[in-house]
Amino acid sequence: MVVGWPPTQERIRLARQLGVNGLVGGLPVEAGQPNPEVWEFLPLLHSRELVEDQGLRLEVIESDPPMDRIILGLPGRDEQIENFRKTLRNMGEAGIHILAYAFTPLGWMRTSLAKPTRGGALVTAFDYELVKDAPLTEHGVITEDQIWDNWTYFIKKVIPVAEEAKVRLALHPDDPPVSPIRGIGRPFRSVEAFKRVIDTVDSDCNGLEFCQGCFSEMGADIPETIRYFGRRKRIFYVHFRDVRGTPAKFEETFHDEGQTDMLAAIRAYKEVDFEGPMRPDHVPMMEGDERYMGGHAGYTMLGRIYAIGYMKGLIEAVYGKSVRQSP
Repeated sequence: MVVGWPPTQERIRLARQLGVNGLVGGLPVEAGQPNPEVWEFLPLLHSRELVEDQGLRLEVIESDPPMDRIILGLPGRDEQIENFRKTLRNMGEAGIHILAYAFTPLGWMRTSLAKPTRGGALVTAFDYELVKDAPLTEHGVITEDQIWDNWTYFIKKVIPVAEEAKVRLALHPDDPPVSPIRGIGRPFRSVEAFKRVIDTVDSDCNGLEFCQGCFSEMGADIPETIRYFGRRKRIFYVHFRDVRGTPAKFEETFHDEGQTDMLAAIRAYKEVDFEGPMRPDHVPMMEGDERYMGGHAGYTMLGRIYAIGYMKGLIEAVYGKSVRQSP
């Protein structure tokens, strides 16, 4: 369940009724306000207290400070990096210790936002054939090597501050895991790429936002991938979802009918002693659910409630207790 940010009292109560004990936060600003160049200490603290005053925990901020010049290697990237470093210091001082970020100017992409699935529920889907010849962005062609170089430059500059502030940086995979799209290279799209990520800077603060759906899109062996990164303590935060298809053509699914053995995934998390924050991520839009974010399937309330119930059953069957599930 995504409760929205800032969360309403109604949604916080619903989260507590569902038995979750943490929330995933967004931009630490009032709704409709622009993303500030530096996330200041006091708004971050207010975000944390808004949640903790209701008996929950603010586990993660899942959003990016301004990073466009960093990602594209444009003039002014050093100023953005310095602002990012200030944000990390402020997060640490505010007691928020995971920042989930993406390193692409395009964000996540789907070619369908309302594909019918089981019982007429609606899901998102992707077909590379529909976008492979799409026009370039204003930035023209940016190769995978350029994105890698820009990320390497960035991560080596910010990790010392992240370590000082005790803020872990969780990199989200490119979604969908195909490259290029509109001329922009997308290197973070394979298990091997993420092995390279954690090898580039060997730090307890450099790791993964382990989006199971993205790794499922890649065709990865999910339990084995969890074991690889989990044994190295580089899974900081989990998106628990699934798909059906290939990297070039897939659709999202209910949690109980995708191509991954979700029980085996939970068992793998248990094997590596993972007890970090986990949330359902994208879900189908179910009958009667008109309260949703983004105008399409993926962030519905009823779908998220269904997913949390499914997750709790798997988790308690394996762990014997609830780990930190975050809506």
